[in-house]
Amino acid sequence: MRIRNAEPDDAGRLLAIYAYYVVNTAITFEYDVPSPDEFRDRIGKTLKKYPYLVLEEDGAILGYAYAGPLKDRAAYGHSCEVSIYVDRCARRRGCGRALYEALEERLKAQGILNLYACIADPIDEDEYLTKDSERFHRSMGYVKVGEFHGCGYKFGRWYNMIWMEKIIGDHPVRK
Repeated sequence: MRIRNAEPDDAGRLLAIYAYYVVNTAITFEYDVPSPDEFRDRIGKTLKKYPYLVLEEDGAILGYAYAGPLKDRAAYGHSCEVSIYVDRCARRRGCGRALYEALEERLKAQGILNLYACIADPIDEDEYLTKDSERFHRSMGYVKVGEFHGCGYKFGRWYNMIWMEKIIGDHPVRK
């Protein structure tokens, strides 16, 4: 496995991974698959300030992870939101762990101290959504810090959304 920086030309393959989750799951609350141009623009916009990583095996992209702003205020400059998507055929092979570890390393080098993951969370697990993402993040050292009840509606049912946090650096006292 090899992890590298994403490029806008990766958009087609990354979109193929993401499209499965849009169409078949409540992991993302997006209803419609973005166009290839829109997805390419998302990658380009992210790369201006944050890491966007892909994991390859034998030249095939198996997953990706990226960071973005937590909020658009200067005081949040040492925090960011992280996201990850792994091809459904490559799950439970360590791809997610490898991507998040590499992402965390790069974010730490950028001076990021707090990581946040916004995760769709089932009221009751069903065929569209399980607690796998929460379990994965917990295994990576994240803790649940917030829950929004019934805030997402997809496939004719309501879902919760949780925030999980991981502190990756010391918060120095500044005078």
